[in-house]
Amino acid sequence: MSDTVPFRPFAAGTQPPLDHAAYGSTHLRHPKRALRPLAHTVSETTGPHFTPALFPEIADMTKQAKGEPLGERIIVAGRVMDEDGRPIPNTMVEVWQANAAGRYAHPRDTHDAPADPNFPGEGRIFTDAQGHYRFVTIKPGAYPWRNHHNAWRPVHIHFSLFGSGFAQRLITQMYFPGDPLLALDPIYHGIADAGARARLVSKFDLDITEPEWALGYRFDIVLRGRGATPSRRRTDARRHRQPDHRPLLAPDRAQGMGRPDALRRRG
Repeated sequence: MSDTVPFRPFAAGTQPPLDHAAYGSTHLRHPKRALRPLAHTVSETTGPHFTPALFPEIADMTKQAKGEPLGERIIVAGRVMDEDGRPIPNTMVEVWQANAAGRYAHPRDTHDAPADPNFPGEGRIFTDAQGHYRFVTIKPGAYPWRNHHNAWRPVHIHFSLFGSGFAQRLITQMYFPGDPLLALDPIYHGIADAGARARLVSKFDLDITEPEWALGYRFDIVLRGRGATPSRRRTDARRHRQPDHRPLLAPDRAQGMGRPDALRRRG
């Protein structure tokens, strides 16, 4: 067999810095020493692989309890592609989010907003042979965080993917078009390149919208390369706390989501 072909590097400015001056908690957890690049081997360019047999799909996040969740039902769909625009088939996509009031289904989320017992806020889907995915959910609400005075996070949905190889690992957020909080959010503006930031904002799509039932949003994802979807940096993803150490999110592995290296860790 031929030598391993490495994934292309990211373009400068298209990924968030490990230490971002406006994002307070990055100061406490970013690496203090220079990073060392590692050559891509078979371990980084192939696997791990997951199947619905071991990780059953949760494609409708509104049907996980006895009752209907509160809020606006929406459909999110898109395509997962590699750096050359080729589809990534049969890859697992995990999503999680706050409810319509901006509160996560997590016992340590103390935001003064209603909990929704009919909305666990977690989903899992697999791409088809052409890289397409689709799920149904409730549009989440904005919520406050203590990064700075009167700070609010824009409405967003978290995504986690492995792609076809571990070096394609992506943890990111999808935002919604027209959200006024985007102009004020230091996490979103931690990405210097405006075009790269725009790749995090979904697009309203009438073809995905179902008449008299739900609006549809398109969110395509590119793993690696110069046009890659920006990530939440690893140091942030592994801890996922606010500057005051209030954990923000969401389901842990005991609730059936995630893998050993999944984002949803409280510590």
